[in-house]
Amino acid sequence: MAFTFLMEHYHSSMKLSVLGISPRNAFSGVVFFVVFLFSTIIGSDVLAQAVPMPISNRNPDKWLYKVGNRTVHPAMQQVVLDSALRDSLLHKNVPVAEWQTRNWFFRKVFTEHLIEVKGDNFGVNFDFLPDMWVGKQDDRNLWNNTREIALEGFVGDKFNFSASVTENQGVFPLYMDEYIRTHRIIPGQGNAAKTYGQNGFDFSNASANLSYTPSKYINVQVGFGKNFIGNGYRSLLLSDFPFSYPYLKLTGTLGRVQYTAMWAQLIDLYDTPFDDETPFPKKYGVFHYLDWSVNDRLNLGLFENIMWEPRGGEFTYMVPILFLHSAQYNNGSPDKLLVGLNGSYKLSDQFTAYGQIAINEFTLKEVFGGDGYWANKFGGQFGIRSFDLFKVPGLNVTAEYNTVRPYTYSASQRVKNYGHYNEPLAHPFGANFREGLLIANYNYNRWQFGVQGNLAMYGLDQNGLNYGKDIYLDYTSRIDDYGVKIGHGLRTQYFYGTASAAFLLNPKNNLRIEAAYTLRNERNDVWNKKDGFVTIGLRASFRNIYRDF
Repeated sequence: MAFTFLMEHYHSSMKLSVLGISPRNAFSGVVFFVVFLFSTIIGSDVLAQAVPMPISNRNPDKWLYKVGNRTVHPAMQQVVLDSALRDSLLHKNVPVAEWQTRNWFFRKVFTEHLIEVKGDNFGVNFDFLPDMWVGKQDDRNLWNNTREIALEGFVGDKFNFSASVTENQGVFPLYMDEYIRTHRIIPGQGNAAKTYGQNGFDFSNASANLSYTPSKYINVQVGFGKNFIGNGYRSLLLSDFPFSYPYLKLTGTLGRVQYTAMWAQLIDLYDTPFDDETPFPKKYGVFHYLDWSVNDRLNLGLFENIMWEPRGGEFTYMVPILFLHSAQYNNGSPDKLLVGLNGSYKLSDQFTAYGQIAINEFTLKEVFGGDGYWANKFGGQFGIRSFDLFKVPGLNVTAEYNTVRPYTYSASQRVKNYGHYNEPLAHPFGANFREGLLIANYNYNRWQFGVQGNLAMYGLDQNGLNYGKDIYLDYTSRIDDYGVKIGHGLRTQYFYGTASAAFLLNPKNNLRIEAAYTLRNERNDVWNKKDGFVTIGLRASFRNIYRDF
């Protein structure tokens, strides 16, 4: 039953025995045992200050995709690297002029963290990171005022830590404002319970990560944050688009093979009121990903996720084994399964092709029947990344295509869908869409230029009917059993384009002055919504904030 998705009748509901064991105790016990086992057997051959790499799906460094680089697995972000290598990839070795180091003030603005403390066996960096910009959309004044306090550091050669907290206020473009008021969240940044002034919102968020590397073969991370699986800009398996969540992640690496098991606590916020009396309902997810560097060019990965709602002990889910489906199925599990494939092929040092397949459920004979059976729920991705295109250093281009059938990622009960905090855990569009995108980035010394364009078609749910785009609608309320195709519902055309120019002040924290223009258009037979706006401001940090949804 491990690969039941290849059988004629694939069903994603499985059962696990309830053993009467406290989930917290079982979870802690398994984690302790795994860490102790690896630490004892493998020894203390440790990477020097191994640290996680920030998610770099927008513009990754070419070194990660160099032909012959078998020991790095960039599909499982965050990648754990030696701290010196990680810093060189992040900071891009930008040139430093003599005057930028002339005094304390210039060093803090251009070359150093705000506070740097280093000892013989420890180090701590502290930064104040602003994201302050103003903009204009017709007669609407836009602005954002984010103050982020961030620290990172290490103790010895095994422990690395990072944490940040942000306080934010802002007035956003009309399409974002509509999204916020409909979903009751700031996209990827938390709840929108507090308004600010007439059109603004006041919100805060935080993140943290503790990384322990007892040997070069294993890494353990405990954190509150985001994760990403894939080689592209989007991910159909796990994206960093939604809000942060608490997680525990074990990553084992042996030669060309890397295996990751992650447990996460997620939130079903859909119809929960924002008050001081009602706790946010919790749900849980376990994620398994096996990545294999087949040779100097080819990487293949297997993915599995199971979503479940709290109901006592679920000891089987604590066992970090990929495709433990037979045990769960035989125990009558009612939980939701998503499986997938991820792969990349390095055509050369300049070009890498990549792709994904996400499978939520399907019936094999219906796939080839051509009748648009509703339960054929899957999606696919294909893309190409190019580095130093036309032999121009610093010119990187990504071309990508994504498509997901209706009702994919949804469930018979909302709490078990593939979502968190009212947002999809995979692609921001949810399901029932096709999308093509092109992203170009060019870096020259401290100058950074970027252009992005997205074209998409999707079918919106309308008139209270479920056509399969909103993953938070139970698929039991579907409108049809057959004739379900992408674009089902209110067929809508989407365009998103943005161009930006920035001057990098400090590579240590990505502090930069940035100006951008964005145009968004969504049209169908009911409306034609256009959003065009310009922004300019002082920005920092390595966080991904998405606006192309």
